[in-house]
Amino acid sequence: MRANPKGNAKCEKCDKEAQGVYHCHAGLVDFAVDLIVNGEKVGSVLGGQVMPSNPDEEECKKIAAELGINEKDYMTAIHKVNVRSKEVIQASVDMLDSVANSFIHAEYARNQTKQIFTNLVDGVSETNELIETIKKETGTLRSIQSRQKILALNASIEAARAGDIGAGFAVVASEVGKLSERSSVVNKNIEDVVNRISQIVSAMQQK
Repeated sequence: MRANPKGNAKCEKCDKEAQGVYHCHAGLVDFAVDLIVNGEKVGSVLGGQVMPSNPDEEECKKIAAELGINEKDYMTAIHKVNVRSKEVIQASVDMLDSVANSFIHAEYARNQTKQIFTNLVDGVSETNELIETIKKETGTLRSIQSRQKILALNASIEAARAGDIGAGFAVVASEVGKLSERSSVVNKNIEDVVNRISQIVSAMQQK
């Protein structure tokens, strides 16, 4: 049938329009199992080429004549086609549907997991870089805080030397010192958080 130009054109038309279990133009029973991923059809598995009952010879002769196929050769070929009940055909289709789609879903899940893992690895690497940046910045903050403390101390000393005239300056120096202390506490908390994140990321890389 497919070696015949007219027959092949009809076969290809059936292939494209096929859905479920169907009778093709040649009188055979074929089937199309849809491959579904996330609710979307991504392809089909075509099969069949069986008959639900013994062939109607008169109908087969008409098909052969219509397509210009040698009647004797066509009848010889048609009698070689397996005959299966509709129940057996449907059961075979259901099983293929289940096996094919289970495989497709498993492969899809495996590839998704691989992609997630790749993204996770990239994310961990980027997190490490950010952690190093934060550590450098907190180091800079520590340096600034140390200078603030020194400046506050020096300002307090100079204010004390100035007596009453330096009283207002002493208040400012005191507030600068307090600000430095609060900044030191915040910075320490940031360092603790960064260190904890670093520990978690390191543990993730080892798993």
